[in-house]
Amino acid sequence: MARVRYGARTEAETAASRAASSKLPDIWSTGVVAVWESDPDAVAAVLPPPLKPTARPLVRVGVSKVDLPGYPLGAGSFAVAAAHDDVEGWYPLVMPMTHERALIGGREVFGEPKKLGEVTVERDGLVVRGVLARHGIAFVEVRGAVSGALPLPEPSRKTDFYFKFLPAVDGSGFDADPVLVHCVRNEKVRRLERVTGDVVLRESMYDPVADLPVRRLLEITIGEKTTDQRGWVAERVSAQALLPYIHQRYDDPRQILDGPPEGSV
Repeated sequence: MARVRYGARTEAETAASRAASSKLPDIWSTGVVAVWESDPDAVAAVLPPPLKPTARPLVRVGVSKVDLPGYPLGAGSFAVAAAHDDVEGWYPLVMPMTHERALIGGREVFGEPKKLGEVTVERDGLVVRGVLARHGIAFVEVRGAVSGALPLPEPSRKTDFYFKFLPAVDGSGFDADPVLVHCVRNEKVRRLERVTGDVVLRESMYDPVADLPVRRLLEITIGEKTTDQRGWVAERVSAQALLPYIHQRYDDPRQILDGPPEGSV
C-alpha cells in the first residue's frame, strides 16, 4: 500500500524532524525599528494582569524582512513596555506576518498575537520606509532618511510576554487556565544605522494602535540582525482577569464562536 500521508509518523521520522529544526543556521533580517514615549494611561490600559507598566510608557514597533531559505518573510511587531515581577520586557499587541507558516508556530506554541498581514521594508539610497498593513489599512508607517552609522551593540537578551489560551468550546471562557509565557530572544546585530524621520499611526478598527500616540520619538534605526528564541510558562493566570483582554487577539471576538453551518461537514 502506498504511504498514507495523514497517517502516524514513525519515532525515527519525528526525531529527525526535531533534530533538523534544532540545527537551523543564523537567519538574518533587515528591519526598521522605532521607539517612542506614549500616553502612560493608554499603555497601562492595554496590559492584562499580572503585567504592569514600567517606569517609562514606551512603545516599540519593528518592521522586518527575513531572509528565510526559499521564500522571504515579512514580520512585524507593535509592542508596549511591560514588567512581570522583576522582569522587564515587551508585550506585543499585534504581530503581522506575511506567511501562514510563521503565524502558526508562534500562535500555537508561544501564544504570540500573530495575524496575516502586509509587511513592507523599503530602502532607496538613504530613504527608508517600513509599513504594517491589514485589511487595506497601513496602520503603522515608519519613514525617514538614514543619517549615519551607529556602533554595533553587544549581543543582547530581550524578553517578550505572551498569553497562551484556548477559547472554550461552549463559548464560556477558556478550556483551561491561560498561561503567561516568557519568550527570551538572544539578538546579534551586524549592521545598524540611525534614521531621521517620523512615525505615522493610522486609524483602524482592526488594529487600533492609534490609541498609543507618539508623544516623544526616541529613535528610529535600520539594521541587520539575527535572533534565536526559547520560551517557558512563567505562571498560570486568572481566566476571569484575562477575559476582558482577549479581543486583542481577534479582529472580531465573535469569530471564536464561528463554526461551519449545520450539515456542511
